[in-house]
Amino acid sequence: MNKNLKTYIMLWSTQSISALGSGMTSYALVLWLYISSGSALKTALLSVCSYAPYVAMSIFAGALSDKWNKKKTMLICDLIAALSTAAVLVLIKTESLQVWHLYLINALNGLMNTVQQPASEVAATLLIPKEYYQKTSGMRSFSQSLNSILTPVIATAVFSFAGIEAVIIADLTTFVIAFITLWFFIRIPETPENEKNSESLLKSAHSGLLWLKNKPLILNLIIFLSCINLIASTYDAALPAMILSKNNGGETVLGAINTCVGIVALAGSIITTLIPAPKNRVKAICTSLFISMSTENFLLAFGNTPVIWCIGAVLGWLNIPFMNANMDVIFRTEIPPDIQGRVYACRNTLQFFTIPVGFLLGGALVDKVFEPFMSCQSDGSRLNILFGTGKGSGAAMMFFVIGIIGVLICMIFSIILRKYKWSDDN
Repeated sequence: MNKNLKTYIMLWSTQSISALGSGMTSYALVLWLYISSGSALKTALLSVCSYAPYVAMSIFAGALSDKWNKKKTMLICDLIAALSTAAVLVLIKTESLQVWHLYLINALNGLMNTVQQPASEVAATLLIPKEYYQKTSGMRSFSQSLNSILTPVIATAVFSFAGIEAVIIADLTTFVIAFITLWFFIRIPETPENEKNSESLLKSAHSGLLWLKNKPLILNLIIFLSCINLIASTYDAALPAMILSKNNGGETVLGAINTCVGIVALAGSIITTLIPAPKNRVKAICTSLFISMSTENFLLAFGNTPVIWCIGAVLGWLNIPFMNANMDVIFRTEIPPDIQGRVYACRNTLQFFTIPVGFLLGGALVDKVFEPFMSCQSDGSRLNILFGTGKGSGAAMMFFVIGIIGVLICMIFSIILRKYKWSDDN
């Protein structure tokens, strides 16, 4: 690869290690909360608290990101997030940790990620030569997939043998590595336009929205992903409730499914870095998401063995890195660097606001609608045959419902987006 990628590779690798540590802590806290409470809704609220400030403030955070120094922004946000994680450790050590503490800390971390994420996106664009956009997107998918494999395995092992305190200490150690590397060894250039940008906060945020309004392809892709995120977050809220509750499920099986997701996404990431660019990136995005929506949810709904659930994970996640890479290339190519922070932030608000909604909706539907409904079914009923019996059968039924909705969303947007034939020759 080009020598100019050395700085980016250093940043990407150390930030990926830090992300692994953060993921381990999040995974351990989800296990701790669901095991102690038995509530899908309480567990889902962890993610709601993380995403709510992220969505609410993103549109303004992007404007700030375009004004501020990218490196300083990333360093400060990472430091505050690390201090909040250290606070969890102190609360545990003093036997003072309560559920509301976790909600508050997740909200603070979500707020920091609101500012840090658009800054890191722009930093990546400034560090990566244009011809390496797809390959570096594959690299990011690779690290995310590898983390998906390692997070449940390492977090479960450390949590079981050494407790949640050891998980948090490992998280803080990875933070120190990434923080020192970014501070002392990474130089992120700033664009002249960014330095001269003197717009007010509201005007800067409005300029990002105005840019999207005049780019129907980008806007339609964002709305498409927003709908998919609603399904995906509902899925995320229901998965622990089903797997941890089923007789043939449990923590080990949930970890195995998450590991399968990581392995297949890792394979997809490697393939993405090696294959040539598709002739039509928009069609590639639509096809990838259709395959995902039309397989995994139904296998989770009707399957009753860990093998079937893992096969569903494989089919659902194999094409996601390829989809992300094509989306990333379109965005980085179409959006000018001097306005990327604002546009990415507007994208975050529009594309990700459905995630806390989906987590909240998924947890509430499992606890309040589908589980009570399935518990009222008579023995041997058709629904019991399809979705099983006992706790977890309601979550299985919900996977069937969101599977149908997901397929319909993909079909609708395939029609809307078929007039766009975006290729690297554009």
